[in-house]
Amino acid sequence: MAPRSRAYLTDELEGTRWLGRPPKLTGSELICLAVAQVLLGFHSEARWLRFARTHLGGMFPYLPKRPGYNKRLRAALPLVKQAIQALAADTAFWFDDVWITDSTPVECGRSRPTVMRSNLAGWAGYGYCRSHSRFYWGLRLFLVCAPAGMPITWALASPKIDERDVLAAMLDHDPHLATGRPGLLLIADKGFASRRFETDLADRGITLLRPSFKREKTRAGEPLLKSVRQLIESVNDTLKGQLGLEQHGGRTFEGVAVRIAQRIPAMATAIWHNHHTGAPVTRSLIAFDH
Repeated sequence: MAPRSRAYLTDELEGTRWLGRPPKLTGSELICLAVAQVLLGFHSEARWLRFARTHLGGMFPYLPKRPGYNKRLRAALPLVKQAIQALAADTAFWFDDVWITDSTPVECGRSRPTVMRSNLAGWAGYGYCRSHSRFYWGLRLFLVCAPAGMPITWALASPKIDERDVLAAMLDHDPHLATGRPGLLLIADKGFASRRFETDLADRGITLLRPSFKREKTRAGEPLLKSVRQLIESVNDTLKGQLGLEQHGGRTFEGVAVRIAQRIPAMATAIWHNHHTGAPVTRSLIAFDH
């Protein structure tokens, strides 16, 4: 991770500590380690910590062993979310009056025996992936981002839960995100179509823009949807193809959640850095993947 981004996270994330001995590895250092692990392509925590001890000892005076790192990381989900919003709020993308939302499958198992003995049973479920025309067992990642790809908020949910209910719950959990954004436009696909859902969004000051069904008249702004919809698809492709979303390796509720969470601030960090350095492509990972 670039020194400037590490310093920024240190300023933003270090708050009041609990009574007792302070941790040897601060919260901001933990987030920086987690993000760097993803950007450098280490899917194994053990391999990553061996690499960090050899090459990053000067940046991190203390590095925990694998059990300690894993335990701290699982407990850091609220801090990860705070880091994402801190990075997004420090860019011009935070003030965009257009949001794009979509969901993508996160496979957690394939064989029937794996499904039966998995600790994810009861949380994960069977769903259908339209892009690959196949069923899968796992979760769905719901992402709301700006057109440049900067994440605004995200959630993991069972594929059996209605997409509209998940998005409504995300907005209920963080009501401040839509506050003070008059004329906010949310672009989604046909899966979010519902008169009740659109009314609920309108009450929040959000206008839903989606493709029309064959039985409907062409909706306002629909001709622009095709090019804009490709943006969210490319964001999902970045998460899967470059940041290893499908190679998360999680086997428990907390393990999957934190490994998915690591990928999102990694992408946010790249966009934040490229934005502030004037890079021509804001979502490029070239400066980080070697």
